[in-house]
This record gives sequence, C-alpha cells and structure tokens, in this order.
Amino acid sequence: MTRIWTAALAVIGDEILSGRTQDKNVAQLASWLNVQGIRLAEVRIVPDVEDRIVAAVRALAAENDYLFTTGGIGPTHDDITVDAVARAAGVGVVVHPEARAILERYYETRGGLTEARLRMARVPEGATLIHNRVSGAPGIRLGNWFVMAGVPHITAGMLDTLTGTLEGGRPVVSRTIGGWVAESEVADLLRQAERDAGGEGDARVSIGSYPFFRDGRVGANFVVRSADSARADACVADLRARLQGAGYVITDGGI
Repeated sequence: MTRIWTAALAVIGDEILSGRTQDKNVAQLASWLNVQGIRLAEVRIVPDVEDRIVAAVRALAAENDYLFTTGGIGPTHDDITVDAVARAAGVGVVVHPEARAILERYYETRGGLTEARLRMARVPEGATLIHNRVSGAPGIRLGNWFVMAGVPHITAGMLDTLTGTLEGGRPVVSRTIGGWVAESEVADLLRQAERDAGGEGDARVSIGSYPFFRDGRVGANFVVRSADSARADACVADLRARLQGAGYVITDGGI
C-alpha cells in the first residue's frame, strides 16, 4: 500500500476569527500541497494567544507529516507565532544572522532596521529560512514545520521557494460530473460506486457530492478523487453509467 503524506495548517490571527480578514491561504496551500503529492488533512484557526498556538501546533504536528502556520510573524507586539512555535518545539528564540542581513539590506533605503523590524529576524533555535522575494522578511523552517506570512501573495512566494523540497507521494487527480440530481435520491448509488471503485492508500477512490440550488432547481456535482488516474477515470465512467441508468442527464465537468 502506497503511503499517504499529510500536512496540517494552523491559521493564526484574531483578525481571521473576527471576520475582519478573509483567509485565502487554505485554498492556495491545499492546491500547492497536492502538486507536491501531499494532502492537506486538517486546518485550525487559532487566536493570537500563545498557549492556544502552542497546543494547536503540537496537536497538528503529532498527527501529520508536515505542519504549516500562517500569520503572526510581523514586527508588532501581537506577532507571537515565532515564540509559540519555539515553545512548542522546546527550543529558544534567536536572531538569525542571515535574516538580519536580509532585513538590513531591504530596509537600507526604507528607514533602516528598527527594533520592531528586527523582530522579523527572530527564529526558533535551529531553524532555517524560507526566502521571501516579495517583502524581504523570510519565513521559517524548523524540521518539517513551516512558519509563513499571513498575507496571501507573500505566502505564495514562500511556497514557490519550497516547491520540490518536500517529500510526498502522487498528486491526487479529480474528475467532475454533474446534473440536475437531488443528492438524497442517489446517496446509495454514490456509496456503492465508491465501494466498487476500491483502491488502497493514495489509490483509494473517493466521491464527494456537492449540491446546489440554481434557477429554482436542485442539482449536484460529483467529484471523484484518487492518486490513481486510471482508477479515477474508471470510477467516473461507472458512476456516469449508473446515474444515466437511473434516468438522469449527466454533464462531464459538472454544472
């Protein structure tokens, strides 16, 4: 059975929980991880409270191969992610000399490296840097833990730096079909099609059902996922035949 590699994400910030800021990093991290052959298995949104961050980091890291955090690594007093991650790992916090040099160069014509800006050079002891070509301040890698910015376009740049550096399995492929189908009418059919598709490990086939209401009508899209593209295609063909046999008009790609 092929191993499934998993990752978890802790989204850190009171602004996310309050609704003032809408998180966009979950979707981009999930997509990026899939290309690396890693599945995003869990996401937690955590407030700017050190004890809560420590607890989330430890719990998520214990259950997954990789841990990512976003948010809380800026220059202000409430940016406490570095301290929390260091505490979760049982190490101290140090100023990384390369990070300091990067920030000195970046802020040379922007008012200089102040004490507040120097906070962005602090890392858990033993960490390496994730280079940031967007805004200067680097992200942090501590083993299989990755501490990144909360600003989505900066996070994207950090992910680009990490591309190809993480061990994973096969990417998951997805196929979609859909129709004007009430999912409650075909629940048993979906369950049987998934069971018959079989597969183990990352080759296991799953079928997700996503209902919608549009133009006064009820419909659903069905997404077949597996790391085995041939098995996914076979499942789609089988599912389409079952739905059409039950009298539904089915559209490839969904509705």
